Amino acid sequence: MKHIYKIDGMTCGSCKANVEKSLGSLDNVTDVKVNLENKEAEITMSKHIGLFKLQNALQEKYTISEKPVVKKVATNAFSDFEMAQEKSKFKQLKPLFLILLYITVASILLHYKDWSWREFMLDFMGLFFIVFSFFKMLDLKGFPDSFRMYDPLAKRVPVYAKIYPFIETILGLLFLIRFEINIALIITIIVLGITTVGVTKALLDKKAIRCACLGTALKLPMTEATFIENTIMLVMAIAMLIN
Repeated sequence: MKHIYKIDGMTCGSCKANVEKSLGSLDNVTDVKVNLENKEAEITMSKHIGLFKLQNALQEKYTISEKPVVKKVATNAFSDFEMAQEKSKFKQLKPLFLILLYITVASILLHYKDWSWREFMLDFMGLFFIVFSFFKMLDLKGFPDSFRMYDPLAKRVPVYAKIYPFIETILGLLFLIRFEINIALIITIIVLGITTVGVTKALLDKKAIRCACLGTALKLPMTEATFIENTIMLVMAIAMLIN
């Protein structure tokens, strides 16, 4: 199988040769062709290799990322092209929006007779962590590689990426059963704060990487929606801790 990746950091023929040699040394890689002008690498694999492993094979000055697939639009109008891109992005993020909608509605219905913002937020955060951890649990082997692509702590401490789904599950249960809420809020701020730093950097660098917020079962692109999702949770956690 052949995959095309974007390679940043190459400036000369020596860089090209270095990248080809590094990627070609990986197990299950049968061929590597690097295009210096387009800053791309075509990698032929006998078995799929995660981005994290590909990145680890390269020197720090090189960054490898999935090449974004741009669908051709049957029009010459630039505005139509932009609309098509936005429509495609919304379609990709539709599962995320639906899940957040269901969590919000469920949290409201639990307290509509005796409304309390605090109780609503606790249930929202609890359901958020439980649902999102569920999707990560579907592929515990594949999730760490995707998560390490943008989470700063997971990059440095690989075991953190492996236990992250379980951390979310525990936090979700703590919020839902109203046990040690302050501790759960502090851990939430730390965990999501670290992830948000990584998400922000990835967005600023305009890297075409996959968001692991819903594990690997659903292929979601890293977009502003991921940043907003984390920010909402952080604001809730900070507001509740202060009050």
